[in-house]
Amino acid sequence: MNDFDALPDHGLGWLEASGAHADIVLSTRVRLARNLQGHAFGPRARVNDREAVLRQFKHSIERSEMLRDGTLLVMSKIDARTRRILLERRLATRDLLGEAGEDPANGTAVHLSSRDPVSVMINEEDHLRVQSLLSGLRIQEAWEMVDRLDEELGRELPFAYHNDFGFLTSCPTNVGSGLRASVFMHLPGLVLTKEIGKALRGLGELGLTFRGLYGEGSEVVGNFFQVSNQTTLGRTEEDLVDHLDRVVRKVIDDELRARRVLLRDARGVTEDKIWRAYGLLRYARSLSFEELMNLLSGVRLGVSLKLLPELRVYTLNKMMIFTQPAHLEQAAGRDLPQAESDAHRAAYVRRILDTEGDVSTGDQATDDSDLSDQP
Repeated sequence: MNDFDALPDHGLGWLEASGAHADIVLSTRVRLARNLQGHAFGPRARVNDREAVLRQFKHSIERSEMLRDGTLLVMSKIDARTRRILLERRLATRDLLGEAGEDPANGTAVHLSSRDPVSVMINEEDHLRVQSLLSGLRIQEAWEMVDRLDEELGRELPFAYHNDFGFLTSCPTNVGSGLRASVFMHLPGLVLTKEIGKALRGLGELGLTFRGLYGEGSEVVGNFFQVSNQTTLGRTEEDLVDHLDRVVRKVIDDELRARRVLLRDARGVTEDKIWRAYGLLRYARSLSFEELMNLLSGVRLGVSLKLLPELRVYTLNKMMIFTQPAHLEQAAGRDLPQAESDAHRAAYVRRILDTEGDVSTGDQATDDSDLSDQP
């Protein structure tokens, strides 16, 4: 059996663009870091520690309603392309996959639920990383899912916990609740009005941080930002979730305000940028992934402003996933050199846009009232 067959649609539920503010907030993720008593954490963990943790986790699955019918993928037993697909779907991290060109560490794995949009990374930076990934702005719902799974696992596993400090983790910034909540946002209005620097500084002052598509250490491309809490010590899960939700809603308000400024003060330039991006995607014969993300940003803005009414946010979300290198190779059934990968990416985008139908080139100009979810 092809290793990819074990994945089906895992990690793709957020593509549906069904949550609140889905044109701005692509997805919400909540993650809990947990470690087991009696085993070294993180880089101090030896092979026997990691393997013992994996064995204990396997036993706990049998009594977990959310995990029992799921799929356990041990990194050392699946092929490199499938591991990269897990990364591209944000079900695994670079830390879990190991250094490029090297085999993954023994005992590293991902467990995917067949019932709920939850998964568990085993022996990444911490022994367990429980996460939920949902469409749109749904921080509370995502947290409730991982909290329920955390309780199920906590009944079977001896989590490392200190009465004064809370849950113990490899990184001191995660000590306490071990919770990291993040939202993946598209903020072209703030970038184009040159307000993004102020917005990002404001996030830092409020105890939040931002990252790129693949999380820590990855670059921001296409005006897409992951916004998350920085520290967890001394704050409850409920407090962290509520704080992030309130700040993100303020950023959404600022983004909508910036988009109205673009329509008022730079309508022609904005429309030209959107249609140029659409034209390149519609007819290009070669696209790098970075170029695609930048063009998708313009088209996504056009869809949100109803300048490109025939396109759906779901379609744009799908492009982001299935044009990544490992997904293109999976579709082609072979490894793709860079030039071929860029050609396959452009062909995939043209094919998808064909299925959406031609976008009218008539006058689609909007006024401020066309902006959805106005503050």
